[in-house]
Amino acid sequence: MRPNPRLHYELSHMRELPPAPRGKSLIIHIVVNIEHWRFDRPIPRKLLTAPHGVEKVPDVPNYSWAEYGMRVGMSRLLNALQERGIPASASINAGVLDAYPACAKAVLDAGWEFIGHGFHQQSMQAEDAAAERDLIQNSIRHIEDFTGQKVRGWLSPGLKESYDTPDHLTAAGIDYVCDWPVDDAPCWLDTVHRPLLAMPYNLELNDSVIYAVEKHSSSEILTRLEDTLDCFASELEQGRPKVLGIGLHPHLIGVAHRFPYFERMLDLLQSREDSIFMTGSQIFDWFNNHEY
Repeated sequence: MRPNPRLHYELSHMRELPPAPRGKSLIIHIVVNIEHWRFDRPIPRKLLTAPHGVEKVPDVPNYSWAEYGMRVGMSRLLNALQERGIPASASINAGVLDAYPACAKAVLDAGWEFIGHGFHQQSMQAEDAAAERDLIQNSIRHIEDFTGQKVRGWLSPGLKESYDTPDHLTAAGIDYVCDWPVDDAPCWLDTVHRPLLAMPYNLELNDSVIYAVEKHSSSEILTRLEDTLDCFASELEQGRPKVLGIGLHPHLIGVAHRFPYFERMLDLLQSREDSIFMTGSQIFDWFNNHEY
């Protein structure tokens, strides 16, 4: 009996992997989570607790924390990535298209890939099977109507799935999902329809974990990247490709005291001869078809 009904277990060093794309064994996937935190609902995550623990709506300081990211953090991220010619994937709540149309258009104009991320920033685990299926389909349809492009990837809000989420995703035409950070290379999940690719999404290099959960100093994300690359060195020399998925949130990495460290991360990664930046769909096509 395997430990997980969706996933076949393999030791990473024994896996057969396709040749590195363009001979570049370090594949970097920048994922920017662009979210709609609703003013009239409890805030998904809080920076400032309420006096005496009495939480009320509206939650102005914590809403403003996220809103700063949508106003200022997104501008910094768009500029930094465009200046360096780096492709990115936007894990985007479909509600952003209506609430922040200028942001959505800027992301589309920048050529980022749009990944489904629910409709608003709330867990899908609260939905029953029919409601979850409808939420996924409605989110995808809304994004596709806006972009004119097929949505191929998905990242559940908070990476939280129900038992049936992978089945709903493949039924909706999704090729890959970022909810399963189980390996440094993509791997296949079983669903009732067809295999679904689990895309590496590193929680240890995720600004939400580092800053909102663990509450580290501003330089921590750069330090972790440097240490990660040191560990990867001997493995990459063997020619075994690795996908380094870096999850970002505009209200976390986009603030002034952290953003310079992110820019140093980009410059460090671009300076390497073995690195290549790819979107989720590009990684899927490389892994599935060896195309890139």
